[in-house]
Amino acid sequence: MNHLLLALERAPRGSEPVAGLFRAVHTVKGMSATMGYATVAALAHEMESLLDGVRQAKRTVTPELMALLFKGADALERAITRAVEGAGEHPEAGEIATAMRDFAATAEARPAARPRGRRNTDAAARRPAAAPRRKGTRGMLVQVRLREGISLKGARAFLVVKRAETLGEVVAVEPPLEALQREEFDRDFALRLVTKSAPSRVGEALTGVGDVESVAVEGAAATPVAPAGATTTAESPASATRHVRIELRRLDALMNLVGELVIARGRLRQLVGAFGDEALEEAVLHAARLIGEMQDEVMRCRMVPVAQVFDRFPRLVRDAAQELRKEITFVVEGQESELDRSMLDEIGEPVVHLLRNAVDHGIESPAERAAAGKPTTGCLTLSVSRDRSAVTIRVSDDGRGIDRAKVLAKAQTLGLVERSVKSLADDELVRLIARPGFTTAERVTSLSGRGVGIDVVFNRVRALGGSLEIRSVAGKGTTVTARLPLTLAMVRAMLARVGDETYAVPMTHVTETVELDAGRVHMVRGREALRLRDDVLPLVRLRERLALGASAAPRQQVVVMEVGERRAALVVDKIDGHQNIVVKQFDPVRGGMPIFSGATVLFDGAPALILDVASLL
Repeated sequence: MNHLLLALERAPRGSEPVAGLFRAVHTVKGMSATMGYATVAALAHEMESLLDGVRQAKRTVTPELMALLFKGADALERAITRAVEGAGEHPEAGEIATAMRDFAATAEARPAARPRGRRNTDAAARRPAAAPRRKGTRGMLVQVRLREGISLKGARAFLVVKRAETLGEVVAVEPPLEALQREEFDRDFALRLVTKSAPSRVGEALTGVGDVESVAVEGAAATPVAPAGATTTAESPASATRHVRIELRRLDALMNLVGELVIARGRLRQLVGAFGDEALEEAVLHAARLIGEMQDEVMRCRMVPVAQVFDRFPRLVRDAAQELRKEITFVVEGQESELDRSMLDEIGEPVVHLLRNAVDHGIESPAERAAAGKPTTGCLTLSVSRDRSAVTIRVSDDGRGIDRAKVLAKAQTLGLVERSVKSLADDELVRLIARPGFTTAERVTSLSGRGVGIDVVFNRVRALGGSLEIRSVAGKGTTVTARLPLTLAMVRAMLARVGDETYAVPMTHVTETVELDAGRVHMVRGREALRLRDDVLPLVRLRERLALGASAAPRQQVVVMEVGERRAALVVDKIDGHQNIVVKQFDPVRGGMPIFSGATVLFDGAPALILDVASLL
């Protein structure tokens, strides 16, 4: 409903959004009446009546009507939630239903011809279920007889029709669906179905709904219901794609167990070499391969399209723009990308903050944009894409951009930046506006405050083992990019040793490793830098960050790291290879070093901290 309402608001004269909305509301009305949700059914009925007027061209789409329909969709969602939870009636639903009834009674209706082909549903409901074969009628005739004496036969008939819609297009139902739901029929009804499925498969699929005595397809012999325990050789669409609902906590538990198996696999590989037994080595390799395949399958089971979270954002942006009287075109890209369910649950809140910040502080009012020579309608884009073994979420706007001079002045006032500093680089900008409570806003709004929102986003992304970048050009707009691992559970990591401790560096950010050549180290703007071929990379000595003093290693090694467009050279004592690690999230110690994003247990049972690469650059 929300997507179709947004489409109708953009194109008030479009017939497709109206037709789709009418079908959606009608379905909610019928199903809620079947389930006994009276409040939901009553609200859906009033909403359906308004949409029917628009559908028949008796009523025009006005901002007032759209506002009422949006409120109706929100109230329907809340009323359904309360009904399902058994929390009683939702008072707002009744108020909005009354408002819709009053609006329908007082709004000016435009006379229009009654759509051709429209039938009196009450009269049609009393006709026998014949679905006559007129010349040119599309689809196969399907005649259904329900079992005698069943309860809720209207609901059962409705489910049969819905099952038929999974096989193709239902072009006619006799009696009409409304009459079936009101149980204005005996036991028989019919429908016409346009489908590529064979009649036998159609019959098997519809009888599988339950409480169906027989199904006759295109005059073929009726398909009796198979007795309990019987099996059929033909595979119906229902049995071809079976789905089982599983609680997320069970998938999480399975993922944790697989993670422990991966650790055990690594330990077995280390130990088996000491025995010199070929049969044992072969068995361990076979078990290792099976564990790897199990890991891949569990990971695939946990992957879901980001659209499950992103679907609610168009409505959020629309409501925020309406509140601020701004004109915004919202574009979502890459909704088909898949992400681990646990990660998907975590990114919703950060993205909401970014979108609200962009609407409130990024995109200007129509008057400001016109004065600046821009189109009055701003553009806001939310995109998601896969980048190697990471996912990139980007929020871009074509607004005013971040006022760097204002941020610098505020930071100097707070003593966060020296008075001698004249400009801010992008990474410095991120660190400043991501500080808790830092904001340059002169007023507090109900939507956001750039700085407070970025603070929440920055901390959440870092806690998930990701990184955050901001690119902003005055007068052109701002782009905020969050890079996150595909899953919170397992990552491939390089093991870097400093002294007696081993640290894990996510392979997502590792581009290459080289030995440290002192002759290639130079001072650039007061900082050490490594000349690597044609690049000059900032040098980060992990020992210094950990305050461990000088290294005793004869030759140190360098891990070249990359986050987005930024690169750096991390100096460590030794590189101990790489392995799959199970990520364990943790809350850092107050006042501790902000360079760790989690912890893990290595194959030898030793613990290791996972480096937050973005904080090292």
